[in-house]
Amino acid sequence: MIYILQNLVPILVATLAGLAIGAVWYRDQPRRGGSVGLLVAAFVAEFWLCAILAGALILAPAQADRWTMSLGSAVVIWIGFVVPALVVTLRLRGVRAGGIAGDCGHWLVVMLVQAAILQGIGLVAPVG
Repeated sequence: MIYILQNLVPILVATLAGLAIGAVWYRDQPRRGGSVGLLVAAFVAEFWLCAILAGALILAPAQADRWTMSLGSAVVIWIGFVVPALVVTLRLRGVRAGGIAGDCGHWLVVMLVQAAILQGIGLVAPVG
């Protein structure tokens, strides 16, 4: 996990971009719970997802164009992990299909923007 420290700046920038997207995406929805606690939880979750995405981009094979690999990796992680978790969790909570699609769309946009930022700034692979 040393790669997280080595790439702290791009991960933090991409994390903040993800938070900004969420703030705009959900601006008209009422908030539940404390805003400070929600912000801290959102920051930690966004940071961790972004760090995992950064690791995937570092490990991505170089056979394809770097932008294809970065955006493709974001889509694969989104469709393979984020979408199933959201669909099951939100459906169990009684959220309708439109709400689920909206949340899934939010995370797709976040992950694509984060991948673009990480690729644009550049990532450093750990030595060894």
